[in-house]
Amino acid sequence: MSSIYSIKNMIKPKRLSRGDTIALISPASSPSDLTRIKKGAGYFEKLGYKVKIGGNVGKSYGYLAGTDSERLEDFHNMFADKEVKAIICVRGGYGTGRLLKSIDYTLIKNNPKIFVGYSDITALQLAMYEKAGLVSFAGPMAAVDFYSEVNGYTEENFWKITTNAEPFGKVENPEGEDIIFTGTEDVEGPLAGGNLALVTSLMGSEYIPGFEGKILFLEDVGEEPYRIDRMLNQLDIAGVFDKINGLILGRFEDCEGTDEKGLTIDEVFDHYFSKLNVPVVKNLRHGHLQGNLTLPFGILCKIYPKTNTLEIAESAVK
Repeated sequence: MSSIYSIKNMIKPKRLSRGDTIALISPASSPSDLTRIKKGAGYFEKLGYKVKIGGNVGKSYGYLAGTDSERLEDFHNMFADKEVKAIICVRGGYGTGRLLKSIDYTLIKNNPKIFVGYSDITALQLAMYEKAGLVSFAGPMAAVDFYSEVNGYTEENFWKITTNAEPFGKVENPEGEDIIFTGTEDVEGPLAGGNLALVTSLMGSEYIPGFEGKILFLEDVGEEPYRIDRMLNQLDIAGVFDKINGLILGRFEDCEGTDEKGLTIDEVFDHYFSKLNVPVVKNLRHGHLQGNLTLPFGILCKIYPKTNTLEIAESAVK
């Protein structure tokens, strides 16, 4: 089994227990319906958790959830707050990349806690991976996944990985949805990646971890195939696909394209991935959809293509 795992000693946050305090912040955009924030908070409170909502949550500044300084203030305040054990983002949207140069990464490193989100939140997670070595979670958000009836698959996997200090183990889709494996070699490596658009936006910066020996996971939403092609080409010519130990493709929702003469998303994937010398996992239920699997950044993942097995092989919390 190919492995280059001892690249970075990741810091694991403490697991969640009922009675702990969960903070909600909006580091990117604000939901159009602000009642979703209180409804999301209510979900956690009904389960026995305390909730703190960032002082600037609900504000707006154009397409942002407040000015950069306001969003950064909530981010720093919740990491500094000793009562807070987990920080869950309200939603994605746009704006986290604007904060990266101003973040106090020493504060994060000295106050590790569960941090959850996906989509635009990817920029924060990759930066914290590289600058603070913090394990964070590509997973459900308060005003997106927790404000209304919560999907059972989302709920089961989120609480399993954030409250249990044992290895997550075998990863499975909901019943009837196959995970597709290609390749022959068993591999392992720490998980890194996230939303494709955000991964590519950080390429060439100091805020993205190196991909040598990683298991790269990718997802996206609402992109035409030619745009997916452009982003994958950027990773390709940057040598990313030559460095990774394996690749996991989540869902690319609403990326089928509208141009009848264009390439399909599957044809784009085939161009970049059919000749890779590492295993490729497709159709994992992770991304912008109901029933979103939570994935931990920096945690050991194993792919066994001969037995169609994907495994998170260590705990993500302590």
